[in-house]
Amino acid sequence: MRRPSRSIPAALVLLGALTALAAPTPPRPTAPRATATSAPASPVPSAAAGAEVLRLRIDGIINAASASYISEGIAAAQGRGALALLIELDTPGGMLDSTKLMVKDLLGAPLPVIVYVAPSGATATSAGVFVTLAAHVAAMAPGTTIGAAHPVGSDGGDIEGDMREKVENATVSLGRSIAEQRGRNVDWAEKAVRKSVSVTEREAVKLKVVDFVADSVDDVLVKASGRTVSVQGKPVTLALAGAALVPFEMRLAQRFLDFLAHPNIAYLLLMAGLLGLYVEFTNPGVIFPGVAGTIALLLALAAMQLMPVNWAGLALIGLGVAMLIAEAFLPTFGVVGVGGIVAFVLGSLLLFETPDAAIRLDRGLIAGAAATLGGFALVVGWLVFKTQRQPSRGGAEGMLGEIGEVRRSDAGGRIKVFVRGEIWDADSVDALAVGDAIEVIGVDGLRVHVRRRTT
Repeated sequence: MRRPSRSIPAALVLLGALTALAAPTPPRPTAPRATATSAPASPVPSAAAGAEVLRLRIDGIINAASASYISEGIAAAQGRGALALLIELDTPGGMLDSTKLMVKDLLGAPLPVIVYVAPSGATATSAGVFVTLAAHVAAMAPGTTIGAAHPVGSDGGDIEGDMREKVENATVSLGRSIAEQRGRNVDWAEKAVRKSVSVTEREAVKLKVVDFVADSVDDVLVKASGRTVSVQGKPVTLALAGAALVPFEMRLAQRFLDFLAHPNIAYLLLMAGLLGLYVEFTNPGVIFPGVAGTIALLLALAAMQLMPVNWAGLALIGLGVAMLIAEAFLPTFGVVGVGGIVAFVLGSLLLFETPDAAIRLDRGLIAGAAATLGGFALVVGWLVFKTQRQPSRGGAEGMLGEIGEVRRSDAGGRIKVFVRGEIWDADSVDALAVGDAIEVIGVDGLRVHVRRRTT
């Protein structure tokens, strides 16, 4: 019997190996992939129950009224024990003296102050730049801008000569000092003055001009929480999230002064006052124009106490008005009137002296006022000229041609006539009887010469 061949087992082994190679390889188990995860955010410090943040609003030109408002707001916030003071700001600028007072109060405030440039579309221009930089925390709403703090003249143009350098250097020093004290971008503060640079809210954050962008007032409190600021040299960590916002409004007197402290309003009051007094002086006894003009003039003077007034400009306005009035009564054929208009316009242009474009008169308003006063003087002059050409209604000349009636006529030739509400002694070239109509043909002292009226 033959022994089995060894080739069969070898073939089977080869077939098994080929089958194993052709079979799909099962997936190898892999270690779980590590995913990038952010560290858990630290919780935002929240305000204690009942905590308050006082909320103020400046919307318009910065003036003495708004400076007083900020000062009172800081005192009120401290008195209430508020955690902070929040100022919503939207301003085209304002008076430099008032701005300095506000900056002084903000830098020395006994509690944290937050300035929030809002709402969208708002600006912190010119003086508003310094107010924003002076805050412990500065924020801006989306769609807002800050910058353009370059000083300009009272006519809105650049200041020329040595005065430009003096004003510019003083303003730069103010901006740099504020930015340095609050740890903000000092170089940008200088550029805002020298080159009138202006940036959006996103650019302001990148340049470290403001701290962050916030969508709302509540968002400001949340984003400000956790920050440490220096309040009168002492570090204070803010915990404002959830604090109650308490509005603090301007007093009635402050709102009224804030309304008056606008160059156009003060100018209109000045014009109304001068016009009312002129009407009263030329028409004594009318009363109302004099009363209204006096009130308007006093309000104008009160408003000018809040603004940098050039008294030479005010004197030129007064001279111009006086010359326009004189033109109505003097035979100067328009020379005095033209000089009055020139003086009036020059005085109006020089009336307010300020390095801020926000505090200047509207040129259209000046032109309108000059045209109105010139036209008024022209009309009055024409009326005076027309009156002078009319026959005299007073004195002896005014009696000529008057019609009267005989009240007494006797045989002795004594005649009394009634003319213009009075009894006059008369003599006549005609025989007269009581009741006859007469006409005055002459006056001799207290006696009139008459004749019978034929028609």
